[in-house]
Amino acid sequence: QAKPETLVKQRQAAMTLQGKYFGPLGGMSQGKVPYDANVVARNAGYLEVLTKLAWDGFTPATKDVKSAALPVVFTDTAKFKEAQDRLQSEVGKLVAVSKSGEEAAVKAQIGTVSKACGGCHETFRECGKRASLPAERFYRASAANR
Repeated sequence: QAKPETLVKQRQAAMTLQGKYFGPLGGMSQGKVPYDANVVARNAGYLEVLTKLAWDGFTPATKDVKSAALPVVFTDTAKFKEAQDRLQSEVGKLVAVSKSGEEAAVKAQIGTVSKACGGCHETFRECGKRASLPAERFYRASAANR
């Protein structure tokens, strides 16, 4: 059994990686960075796995560990699970549409995934604790890893 502090660090690491691989996609959907279908497909595939990793770190044993998770995560577990499922479903759709080559459809689905992420953060995460980098920095980092 992992210590509660370890579970929190692990879920935060998974969320950080989600941000790393979603950042360039958000930049592409907004026209802030050039659209690259190969990066979209690769990052969508990574996100399909990453969006499944954090959730087992939200155990009742972690509710008193300092983090950005709001108490509602632990008091309304059905709603939290619904938000997880919605994110995973929308990322699955992104994976599928990224294989179509339809740039407009991909960008629309990126927006839908972004709303699923944001909706969860609005409801379940303390405001002001979101660590993010500009999409351009994410894109440069991902381009360097091609």
